Amino acid sequence: MSNTDIANNDTLGFIIHDVARMMRWNFERRAHEYNLTRSQWSVLVLLSWENGAQQKRLADIIGVTAITMTGLVDRLERNDWVERRQDPQDRRAKRVFLTDKVEPLIEKIKLVGIEVRESALKGISASERQQLTDLLSRMRANLCAQNADTK
Repeated sequence: MSNTDIANNDTLGFIIHDVARMMRWNFERRAHEYNLTRSQWSVLVLLSWENGAQQKRLADIIGVTAITMTGLVDRLERNDWVERRQDPQDRRAKRVFLTDKVEPLIEKIKLVGIEVRESALKGISASERQQLTDLLSRMRANLCAQNADTK
């Protein structure tokens, strides 16, 4: 890595980090009207894919501590967007379920996500989008494999 790369932030890691940061910022700005943080939105979207997931699993996927996830779920529960239930297979675990009240909000937030993604991909062809997705997926798989090897 040359000094020019560092000065211009043109290295792959910087670019990926900046794109992710800018997409998060754009999403948060557009989703602000729903009084929902990105972390709360992340939990809701995960639950829309895997309703009834264990609270610990949600924390692992999002990359937060169990205590942080408890706080997030507490706030979502206060808004009647989720409910906790005892895990029938593990008395110590809680499962988190979406309520009917949150469905319209999830649909709105998904639309915000689509808007942000389309804005970021403006001027990029369908084949280039697929290539970008494929390359980033392979990078993720490489890093996951490397992490699995070190455990």
